[in-house]
Amino acid sequence: MVRVRSLSVLVSLPLALALLAGCGRNAREDAPFMGESFDADDTYSRTYALAPAQACSAARLALLGQGYAVGRAGDDAVEATKNFQPEDEVHTQLSVRVSCVPRGADRTLLFVSALLDRYVLRKSSNSASLGVGALGSLSVPIGSREDSLVRVASSTVQDAGFYRRFFERVGYYVPTPATGERRPHAAQDAGEDPPPTDLHRRPAQDDAPR
Repeated sequence: MVRVRSLSVLVSLPLALALLAGCGRNAREDAPFMGESFDADDTYSRTYALAPAQACSAARLALLGQGYAVGRAGDDAVEATKNFQPEDEVHTQLSVRVSCVPRGADRTLLFVSALLDRYVLRKSSNSASLGVGALGSLSVPIGSREDSLVRVASSTVQDAGFYRRFFERVGYYVPTPATGERRPHAAQDAGEDPPPTDLHRRPAQDDAPR
């Protein structure tokens, strides 16, 4: 009787361990990677009753109106950049990419994403080698310095308000169906849109210039 009970314990123990391992694996698989849950929200996209070329043109005008340098502008995509200097030795570059995807007749699904690159100023001194008889060569500073920007961080902008303001600005340049002119918008007299909140994030300790 004792032998049968011991056998049943030995058989059930691996099964219990396998079940626990499976539960732990499922919990890890259900956890979103880096917070990417792929929720059905519209933070990065809007639908416009326009052809893709017109939607991309409105996006290009919206970026130009905010001081972005447009590097690529086509009927299906727009790419632009803008530089900031939040601190004396910290520089950031905001790169915006817009994709215009057709959705049936004269409808466009416009996607946008922004990449924020952070650079710090690194300083280095130049030195020269001089021959000093039996001592061999001796490196001495020659009084010149070289400054260079080094990228220390790169991340996709997560600020929902930044994208909302972008789409509002695009809507300002969307032509009305009747006249073909741009649609009036309440914010047409407003100043420059504020940058994303990601821009004001303090650099980590490792990002500080050395």
